[in-house]
Amino acid sequence: MIAEALATTIIDAPVEQVWAVLRDFNGLPVWNPGIRDSRIEDGRDADSVGCVRAFHLADGTFVREMLLELDDSRYLMRYNFETPAFPVTNYLATLELIPVTNGDTTFVRWHASFDEAPADSGHYVRLISKEVFAAGLRALAEHIAATPAPPVTDARWQGLRPAKVFTSSVIRAPISDVWEKMRDFAGMKHWHEDIPTMDMIDGVRPDKVSGVRDFIFGDGQLHEQLTLLSDQYHAFRYRILKSPMPWLNYHAGAQLYPLTDRDQTFAVWTADWTASPLDDLELVPNVRDNVFQKAFHTLDQQLSRDG
Repeated sequence: MIAEALATTIIDAPVEQVWAVLRDFNGLPVWNPGIRDSRIEDGRDADSVGCVRAFHLADGTFVREMLLELDDSRYLMRYNFETPAFPVTNYLATLELIPVTNGDTTFVRWHASFDEAPADSGHYVRLISKEVFAAGLRALAEHIAATPAPPVTDARWQGLRPAKVFTSSVIRAPISDVWEKMRDFAGMKHWHEDIPTMDMIDGVRPDKVSGVRDFIFGDGQLHEQLTLLSDQYHAFRYRILKSPMPWLNYHAGAQLYPLTDRDQTFAVWTADWTASPLDDLELVPNVRDNVFQKAFHTLDQQLSRDG
């Protein structure tokens, strides 16, 4: 029976500082009191994909895990059980960090999928989510808070990877409430003060993928077409068909993540396009600050007030 465990949180530190701790596949005992010791087998480096870490839990349980993926550009790692800590199979875990641009903090998502026996239904979901992942993230936050932050020298994401504009923010409302607002492709007029009108062309439903919304932003008229809508992943994407702006091939999208430790929402909105470097000097901050971040701010104010 396929099951999933999940814990998420916001850590009050830059993503580079958090990643410097987490990317060490042999570093669990440094920050997690639930781990007694750890070593990488066969003398391999801890950032060598395919290496195996062998460690003991605090209660003496012996565990082996293999590093399957390590991504320094997206702050992500995946690993599995070679010698399981629990009686589950097909265990695949992911640790992912996303920078919070509204405050320079870090969203952390720890997720695992696995098969558990019918007799154990839900047991290991709760145990791994709360006693392993959530407890581990609390310990990580405490360790980070007590550790001096290294200097940040690399430019981070804006105008670079993974898109020209990367905006993220915490919205102080449950994900169901935020998604109810954002999934309405014609509803942005209700939560962005610079959009006085917005309607679906030909009166199609706002959840129709391929539907086009027509609206005024500032002095210009835009047409945007919905290209993805996912209730499972709380995500949508769209492209611009008509705009007064000097860009080509504009694609954008947003995704919401639950914050499991506070019943709030972490929201990410990105956009990419082709334009001249000179035009991008104005376009990038305008979209980041006056479209995406302003929209997140208004949603946060509306929903936190209503809640």
